[in-house]
Amino acid sequence: MEVTKQKLLYEGKGKRMFETSNPELIIAEFKDDLTAFNALKKSKEAGKGALNCKISTELFMLLKNNGINSHFIKKLDDIEMLCHKVKIIPLEVVVRNITTGSICKRLGIKEGIYFKDTPLKVPLVEFYYKDDDLGDPLLYEKHAIMLGIATQDELDEMAQKALKVNEILSSFFDRANLTLVDFKLEFGLDNEGNIILADEISPDSARLWDKLSGEKMDKDRFRQDLGGLKVAYEEVLNRLLKL
Repeated sequence: MEVTKQKLLYEGKGKRMFETSNPELIIAEFKDDLTAFNALKKSKEAGKGALNCKISTELFMLLKNNGINSHFIKKLDDIEMLCHKVKIIPLEVVVRNITTGSICKRLGIKEGIYFKDTPLKVPLVEFYYKDDDLGDPLLYEKHAIMLGIATQDELDEMAQKALKVNEILSSFFDRANLTLVDFKLEFGLDNEGNIILADEISPDSARLWDKLSGEKMDKDRFRQDLGGLKVAYEEVLNRLLKL
């Protein structure tokens, strides 16, 4: 039975989510909007939504083939994908392999340090409260528990899944001559209460550096006024499709 798009359920910075004729399914529509610094900086880039949709499709399929379940079902057209409806857990789970961005400013450390080469010995996993009005603040795990966002077991499961995703994606991007610097994930609960991956994985939500030149191939091109964002996203997609 064909699923049809119905009313707008939610509009975020990078996507619109629509209800469908099947109450258990939604359609995610990728937008051309660009935002940075909690939407203080805004712009548009024609074709960016289609590129993110294609890249996310490739990465969700890769993860599925490696045992990581997500809300993704299939790509419908250039900017739309069909997804399972999940109850989003209001946390952004950030995995950091290399220091850059906000953590450098927050801790006064230089860019380019590999977390595996520090006393931590492993990539860093952080939780951020998904709340635009508060600026998506960094949370201690006890804060998330206190607020009723997640239990300790759920936080542990999300962290473990995030590290597994990091392992799979880092290896995949490495084959494309790209370094996965850091990335953001979101999780949701399916209709059986299982924690599964949601949202998207794209250069909007992941930092990617060219392995040879160190060139930034992600949304930092917009954040830092480097230009050439669409060209960089196209290059990322082309490299992935060749693998």
